[in-house]
Amino acid sequence: MSNGGDLFAKAYKYEDAKKLQAMGLYPYFRAITASTGNNVVTAGKRQVMIGSNNYLGLTHDLRVMEAARDAITKYGTGCTGSRFLNGNLDLHEELERRLARFVGKEAALCFSTGFFVNQGTLGALIGRSDVIYSDRENHASIVEGTQVALGDTIRFRHNDMEDLERVLKNSREKYEGAMIVADGVFSMSGDILNLPPLVELAKKYGCKVYVDDAHALGVLGPKGEGTAQHFSLVNDVDLVMGTFSKSFASIGGFIAGKADVVHYIKHKARPFMFSAAMSPASAATALKCLDIMETETQHLESLRKNAKYMSDNLKSMGFNTLNSRTPVIPLLIGDDVAAFAMTQKLCEEGVFVTPVVRPAVPEGCALLRTSYMASHTKEDLDYALKHLEKIGKEFGVLGNAETTEKLNKLALQNFGVHA
Repeated sequence: MSNGGDLFAKAYKYEDAKKLQAMGLYPYFRAITASTGNNVVTAGKRQVMIGSNNYLGLTHDLRVMEAARDAITKYGTGCTGSRFLNGNLDLHEELERRLARFVGKEAALCFSTGFFVNQGTLGALIGRSDVIYSDRENHASIVEGTQVALGDTIRFRHNDMEDLERVLKNSREKYEGAMIVADGVFSMSGDILNLPPLVELAKKYGCKVYVDDAHALGVLGPKGEGTAQHFSLVNDVDLVMGTFSKSFASIGGFIAGKADVVHYIKHKARPFMFSAAMSPASAATALKCLDIMETETQHLESLRKNAKYMSDNLKSMGFNTLNSRTPVIPLLIGDDVAAFAMTQKLCEEGVFVTPVVRPAVPEGCALLRTSYMASHTKEDLDYALKHLEKIGKEFGVLGNAETTEKLNKLALQNFGVHA
């Protein structure tokens, strides 16, 4: 009887990351040894952080840190079990009530990670006779959720409502239930979901609407309530998903919608049922951030001011930013190795930025993903701009008409963005 092949053969043959390490261009798992939020220290060097999702800059707010410490003192460091059994805190329930009210829904349910929210909710709701219509640029956690779900998934071109109607027209009648799922703010391009026509299509073809607001909470809406509030369509979005690892300065996530739907998810979503509850400190941190978001609009105002300042300056330098109108401002580079090399050079110059390559973006469309915070000072931003311009010129991304034309074509072909 044959013993078959070696299960670990694929691991032994995997060389991609090792090649980058050998070239000195490996940009991942950089150990941060100190942080103030705006600035971090890696490899003994201070860097301006423009690669974080800490949009409202609340990770180092003294009130937020005090709330986390107080929760540890009262409840200990962890729940050591699922909320079904021994891990359900009054903090979790208070946070759920407050979040539901904040996003305009009847009820909310908190999971221990945002990834689990998408995986668990889609897996629980989509049966064998149902279908998900998913934007091609949706986050990996949504993709994972579609793979767990028993029903079919049909993808449509990014933010393209004509293509969405095409697939709806061709397939909707084959299924019982249907859900259109999309990010509110797309995490790599910074693009905002074209929600109004999506809602109209959902009504026309009998679909529910699920918006992943991981990067929209704290960013869009009068107080950062998210995409539906931004477009005044709160009652037209059936489910709102959010995370605590961005504007809420914590870890975890939630789903919000009608009370009966949330109750069903609570008893059917396996990643919720069979994972430990979010820690007391994490829940208390999210609650305090919600307090601040509801009462202090100056953080959101500063965030938007800083994002506009960076967008205006980066575009005037000649960077292709995919016309982002959010604090996520991508810089289209094209070549993967160039993106890795630019990341390394910027790191040496004191700027922490992150590269994005396939499969997170289409082949040949590597980005430097920059993102900004309410707490960034003008000094921070000007320092980053100075070195982004310097490195952009060194690598021929700036000041080269041929490269500019090439990147503009890539932006149009792959992201539907005109220069």
